[in-house]
Amino acid sequence: MKRIIYFLATNLAIMLVLSLTMRILGVEPYLNANGLDLGNLLAFAAIMGFGGAFISLAMSKWSAKRMSGAVVIEEARTPTEIWLIKTVRAQADMVGIKMPEVAVFDSPEVNAFATGMTKNSSLVAVSTGLLNKMSKDEAEAVLAHEVSHIANGDMVTLTLIQGVVNTFVMFLSRVIGYAVDKIIFKTEKGTGPAFFVTMIIAELLLGVLASIIVMWFSRQREFRADAGAAKLSSAKKMIAALERLQAEHEPSALPKQMAASGISGGGASGFKRLFSSHPDLSERIAALRSNS
Repeated sequence: MKRIIYFLATNLAIMLVLSLTMRILGVEPYLNANGLDLGNLLAFAAIMGFGGAFISLAMSKWSAKRMSGAVVIEEARTPTEIWLIKTVRAQADMVGIKMPEVAVFDSPEVNAFATGMTKNSSLVAVSTGLLNKMSKDEAEAVLAHEVSHIANGDMVTLTLIQGVVNTFVMFLSRVIGYAVDKIIFKTEKGTGPAFFVTMIIAELLLGVLASIIVMWFSRQREFRADAGAAKLSSAKKMIAALERLQAEHEPSALPKQMAASGISGGGASGFKRLFSSHPDLSERIAALRSNS
């Protein structure tokens, strides 16, 4: 229930901020007495598309902590916490980024995630299941994978791609809706129901295509983070970590909005694979073995 409340509150805050931004920038309605204003429509789509993506990124650490229940280690007390801090600090130094916040979230599954607005303001979190079920070598490789995501700037790059596709989806769906309304249904004054119905259908269909593009990039960044982890720890340790994940056979328990951030994922086949944020674990293991 808390996850739903945080999700709704976050999206409401984003809509309020974007509405205020458009008013401050003087963006006029894209539908007026003269028809469809493409300039204002593009401004509207860009502000909504990029704005939503970047506000979500800016709030990513805050929302991730609350949705996953991750607790940041402020002062390491136990041997496990001391080891976690020491390992992440060493890896962060190796890739030249500031020390990320390190957190632990309560979950029986083996998982971890990284998020944050910038390379130097990030968060790495691991599950209690990972700490209980993985060896230190395997856990070290997982931490290296997450630190590599941060060093590669994956969160920002994915946000940019999401912003671009969001903008095109919003822009093209409204252009298509307007064209159908005027050309096929011959609406003369204003816009008729056909505009809104067609716009919604076009937005759904274009959104599916956009998701395929975004998920393709997400899968590629997993391969890059695996390769980065192999350099920070070793290919042998990263392969062992992935094999451990493979042996667990557990689907990700992270909230849907955070699924792409976790190390656990994949397994989809056929058409569903196009919408998977992670490659199949066997593909990732094969890629590491071929490059080691």
